[in-house]
Amino acid sequence: MNDLFTKTDYSLYSNAMTFVRRPYVKNPVSTDADVVVLGVPLDMATSGRPGARLGPDAIRRASVNLAWEGKKFPWDFNVFDKTKVIDSGDLVFDCGDAEDFTYRLEAATSEILKSGKTMLALGGDHFITLPILRAYAKHHGEIALIHFDAHTDTYANGSSYDHGTMFYHAPKEGLISAKHSVQIGIRTEYDYDDHGFKVINAMQANDQSVDEIVSQIRETIADKPVYITFDIDCLDPAFAPGTGTPVCGGLNSDKVLKIIRALAGINVVGMDVVEVSPPYDQSELTALAGATIALELLYVWASRPTQD
Repeated sequence: MNDLFTKTDYSLYSNAMTFVRRPYVKNPVSTDADVVVLGVPLDMATSGRPGARLGPDAIRRASVNLAWEGKKFPWDFNVFDKTKVIDSGDLVFDCGDAEDFTYRLEAATSEILKSGKTMLALGGDHFITLPILRAYAKHHGEIALIHFDAHTDTYANGSSYDHGTMFYHAPKEGLISAKHSVQIGIRTEYDYDDHGFKVINAMQANDQSVDEIVSQIRETIADKPVYITFDIDCLDPAFAPGTGTPVCGGLNSDKVLKIIRALAGINVVGMDVVEVSPPYDQSELTALAGATIALELLYVWASRPTQD
C-alpha cells in the first residue's frame, strides 16, 4: 500500500498531462533543469482553419505512447539520462490580446534563457516563433534557423500578428541570418528573386537523399547557433492531417525523422513544434507525429557539441 500513490510503473494513460511524463514545475526558473517544455495555446494568428490552441494538450497526451521506451529507437542513449527536462505547463495570457500575448511569451522565454536553460515550445500556431526568436536573439545574438514547413512564412502582406509573416520580420529585426537559414519542405508560392533563405522544396526533399539534404543544411547554417522550428504541415497530410493549412506533396514521417536525427552535433539552442490542430486530426496521428518530432529534437539538443 505504500506505493499506492507513488508507483512509477503506471499504465499507459494514467496522468497523461505532461510531455513524456516529465516533472511538472510551474515556475521553472529556480530549478536545475536543462530544458523547459512550454505549451503555447495560441491560434489567433491563423489564416486558415483554427484549433492549434489545442495542440499542446494533444501533443502531451500523445507523448505518453513514447514514455515507456527508455532510450528511443534508434538512439544509443536515453535523453533523460543526459538532460533534465521539465514541463512548465502552458503560457497564460489575456485571451484575444495579441500584444499582451507577444509580450508575455517573449518575457517568459527571456526568463528561462537567463536562468541558464533552453526551451522546447509546443504550439499553437506558428506566430509563436517570432516572440520566442526575439528573446533568443537578445541572449545569443543573430542566429540561424532550420525551418520545416510547407510555407516560407516570409509573406509581407499580413499583419504583425500573422502566422505567415514571422520570417519576413525576423531577418529585418536582426533576429536570424537569412543567408544562414534553411527551409525544408516548401511547396507554396514565394518570392524566388528576393527571398534570402536557402530553400529545399518538397519536391527536392522527396527526391534527394537524407545525406544530401543534411549536407546542404550544415553548409548553410555554418557554425552559428541554431533554432529549429517544425511546422507540422511540412509532413504530407497523409501523415499529419490535423493542421490548419494542409498542403499535398509533403514529406513522409520516416524521412523527416531521419533528417532530424542526422542533425545531431549541431549547436541547437532552441526548438519548437507548431500547428498541430486536433479538431482536424485522425486517430491522433498528427499529435503523435508532433510528440515524436519534439522528442527527437530533445535528442538532437542533447547531442550538441557542448555536451559531455
